Amino acid sequence: MSVWQLVAVGAVMLLGLVGVLAPGVPGQAIVWAAVLWWALTDTTPLAWGVLIGATCLLLLNQALKALLPSRRPQESGAPRKTLMIGGVAAIAGFFVVPVIGGLLGYVGAIYGAERLRLGTRRAGWTSVKSVMRATGYSVLLELFGCLLVVGAWLGAVIWG
Repeated sequence: MSVWQLVAVGAVMLLGLVGVLAPGVPGQAIVWAAVLWWALTDTTPLAWGVLIGATCLLLLNQALKALLPSRRPQESGAPRKTLMIGGVAAIAGFFVVPVIGGLLGYVGAIYGAERLRLGTRRAGWTSVKSVMRATGYSVLLELFGCLLVVGAWLGAVIWG
């Protein structure tokens, strides 16, 4: 697979990660389709292994999401901008501090944005709890699953 094709697959995966944060956009399906595209083009056993792992992980993710409350961002009281900042920080955090950085980035960015908006430390934590109850767990689970798939793809491309 050429470098440009790998860049295109990576761009589609990034689009899928952003799609997880936007309501109505099938972010998981976009990430999975990018892995499928890569596996069909690069027909090594490693590529097929990543595709099988991604499929299993994203199916498990869908099953677990059904157990969580549905997304209701309007009930959190936080503006949409705060939720987007949290999502972008989760994506960046995942690559800065692998795996746990996604969670730290999401919660930390929401706290920081809400503390700036509301002005007090206590109000910031109250808002973080409200956001996590209304949307956070569902978004985090979906984003974390997609980030693991993207991380596995990156590992396979770099070290495989």
